[in-house]
Amino acid sequence: MGPRRLVFTPRAPYIPAVDARLLPLFPLPVVLFPGTARPLHIFEPRYRRMLADCLDGDRRFGLLFCADTEHERAIPPGQVGCIARIETADALPDGRSNIIVAGEERFALVRFIDSDAPYLLGEVIDYADEPEFDAELDPLAERVRAAFERLVRAVRAIADQRTPVPELPQDSSRMAYHVASVIDTPLDARYDLLRSRSALARLRAVAGILEQAVPSVERRAVQHRRARSNGSGHDAAGHAP
Repeated sequence: MGPRRLVFTPRAPYIPAVDARLLPLFPLPVVLFPGTARPLHIFEPRYRRMLADCLDGDRRFGLLFCADTEHERAIPPGQVGCIARIETADALPDGRSNIIVAGEERFALVRFIDSDAPYLLGEVIDYADEPEFDAELDPLAERVRAAFERLVRAVRAIADQRTPVPELPQDSSRMAYHVASVIDTPLDARYDLLRSRSALARLRAVAGILEQAVPSVERRAVQHRRARSNGSGHDAAGHAP
């Protein structure tokens, strides 16, 4: 028997907001950013059903941030999430699945909708940035790019890795998302970035995080190279650092 399609049965009349739409919702204590990918493990029966319905449809659901201490039905209107598109889905023999999702656009929750589906269904609206001038964004984006490259090179030197520095997007409005997705950023700070409607504010926030971290990490990288070279300018295998 194949997966059943999502069935929407309203129990009370409602008037949808302008540009509102219905979206299967997956509340989790994680933040998915637009333009980034994330693995997820699906094990609860209701979300196995959601996965089947999504794969049978347009492969999209809403990943909605929900703190560990918060009940999912207590998530307030206005909470910001990100549309997740299922890129790959690997089913396990016991019914669980490992999936990779790609973040698309942001949305804001209007309200939860009663339905016959065992998972949450929500009425959501698009959540976009306020207009800003490229003349302000571009110099700050280059500052972020430079600090990010310095940090990654130092971290990889400490780990003795020689892989290239990952490329950041040219789109300044999404650059902060990519940086925050790969560096150690507190969960509340990640959500603040997700809900910010200013690309300029997001870039300033990650620039501050990067520029605070870079000097200490670079010092550690220098110390690591010196330790490997045993003070001779060459590492233990006789190679120049």
